[in-house]
Amino acid sequence: MSVRRGFATLTVAALATVSLAACNDAPSASDSGATGATDPAATSPTAAPVTIKTNVKRRNVPVDKLVEISAEGGSLDKVTVTSAEGDVPGKLGTDGSWRASDRLEPGTTYTVRTVATSDDGEELNDTTKFSTVDLTLDEQTFASIAPLQGETVGVGMPVIVTFDVPVTDKASMEKQMTVTSKPAQQGTWHWISDTEAHYRPKTYWQAGTDVSVDLDINSVPAGGGVYGQESRSIDFHIGSANVYKVSAKTDQLQVYTDGSLVRTIPITTGKPGFTTRSGVKVIIEKFPKKRMNSETIGIDPNSAEGYNIDDVRWAMRLTFSGEFLHAAPWSVASQGHENVSHGCTGMSTENAEWLYARSKRGDVVEYVGTDVQMTLTNGYGDWNESFGEYAAGSAL
Repeated sequence: MSVRRGFATLTVAALATVSLAACNDAPSASDSGATGATDPAATSPTAAPVTIKTNVKRRNVPVDKLVEISAEGGSLDKVTVTSAEGDVPGKLGTDGSWRASDRLEPGTTYTVRTVATSDDGEELNDTTKFSTVDLTLDEQTFASIAPLQGETVGVGMPVIVTFDVPVTDKASMEKQMTVTSKPAQQGTWHWISDTEAHYRPKTYWQAGTDVSVDLDINSVPAGGGVYGQESRSIDFHIGSANVYKVSAKTDQLQVYTDGSLVRTIPITTGKPGFTTRSGVKVIIEKFPKKRMNSETIGIDPNSAEGYNIDDVRWAMRLTFSGEFLHAAPWSVASQGHENVSHGCTGMSTENAEWLYARSKRGDVVEYVGTDVQMTLTNGYGDWNESFGEYAAGSAL
């Protein structure tokens, strides 16, 4: 939050004092016989000027400042605060003061125009200017959001906010990050790192939910002299509830859609030394065709365990470390009863194409049967902590 400064007083105008002119034939005090009598007009007080007060100085105003303007000796009728980029929104309150409802932009000159009425009814107009502190790119952090605007995703999809400059004042930033859903579902933020925050509901999203994300972070302090830039908002939709259950013991993948078992697919998972992780995984991205090179997971492609296949079909990524669901026509003989892969879940080309066609980003794949566990950050691993553990990762 910004440090509130005392109001700096800017005098708008002063009302002219009343001057008195005596008529040539006006009687004097001695003529009237009233010794010590005084003309009543001569004792009328001078009308006080209208004074405009604001809480910003003329230069180097912090960008997180919310401008406030008030009047003394009269009332404000109209206030506009503008820059080359447009107006700063705000309104007059019941106490007669004008307050901005949005923060400021860096390195910007603002023009303040006021219309005020003095206590004796005279209308006065005034124009002043102020400028904000300039910020380098290293002092500004911009956010991106996943899913994309209008995207339909699966019930396991977290909201992912990524910052390009680290956030150290996470609480200030998180206060301005809002997720709402229809129907309403309890959820929480979890900071994965200084540059990434995720949001998930307590349980998987309900199918058919509409979700709105609002990042009102523009000019919000992010810590260490860094400020958020460019508030953003997106809406996305939760589609059908696809939950795939995989057992590395039985080598079967059960496809559930909206709670109903649709198909059981024979599969193979990781062989000894390349164990597939147990836990909850979420589809991250999809490729109708993808080159798979063992070098990307630390295996020399020229070694006995190496491989370099340029056209693996119907591949869907589950982990950043390289686990996929994909077609594996070379292992059909083992599918359903033996684990022979390097960690991926392989199936026939026909089954892989069928599964690919019905799947979307955010669909859930639940694995059991191995002694290696999925982690929070190896992909969209948000469901591998209890809701209580996950909520502990919030800054609020």
